[in-house]
Amino acid sequence: MERLENKVAVVYGDGTIGSAIAKAFAIEGAQVFLNGRTLSKLEAVANEILSNGGSVQTAKLDALDEEAVEKNMSDIINKAGKIDISFNAIGGLLQKNVEDIPLTELAVESFLLPITTYTQSHFVTAKAAARRMVKQGHGVIMMHTPNASRISPPNVGGLAPAWAAMEALCRSLSVECSQFGVRSVCLLTTSIPETPLMDEVWKVRAKARGITVEQFRSAMENMTHTKHLTTLKELTDAAVFVASDEGSAITGTILNLTAGMIMY
Repeated sequence: MERLENKVAVVYGDGTIGSAIAKAFAIEGAQVFLNGRTLSKLEAVANEILSNGGSVQTAKLDALDEEAVEKNMSDIINKAGKIDISFNAIGGLLQKNVEDIPLTELAVESFLLPITTYTQSHFVTAKAAARRMVKQGHGVIMMHTPNASRISPPNVGGLAPAWAAMEALCRSLSVECSQFGVRSVCLLTTSIPETPLMDEVWKVRAKARGITVEQFRSAMENMTHTKHLTTLKELTDAAVFVASDEGSAITGTILNLTAGMIMY
């Protein structure tokens, strides 16, 4: 039996992580609704899922637009009858000329951009899902946060506070909604090398430190116990587990996938 059979999942984000999550959910039998901002990316993912026998529908959507997200969620409920899983995977917010600037020299607008963008989007999508999940008596809301939310590296502007705020939102959702059968979980990872954005980020940070990209990556790997960074498959495997009935006891917490980079 497929682990997500008869479950309905909505995924926000058509980048590397959102696409991988959508594929993983579909492989495990979920009916997937994938939302993003780029039609060509959505179509490519949908074609791959359909060719492998999965179920997927796509929609062009701005996950910051509450009215659009609410309408999209209503459309999903009308089509599928329920919503079991919500995974917000929006990302890719690389602020040019902001990376590696100290907070003491950073403009207020640049500091606030990731905080307002990420928290608004996750609140909007979580609210839309939670309202329906509470009524039906079950569901899980998932978010992805990088290790910066915990180790607070220098010169990353508002990114660390933004990801920390998402983790706080996850806890608050659990406090208010778990009594109605609705879980919320953050998946915490290191940098994921397969994501194209990492190349750009590592180039900037390596240059600022006067080292090569390879040396910077090696330093990151050496911060883990296993000497390797979280892979995309490790993230998607964890997401499937949390979304399945096997993960029914997990809520209001962070699933630590950092290979020992962060310890509790």
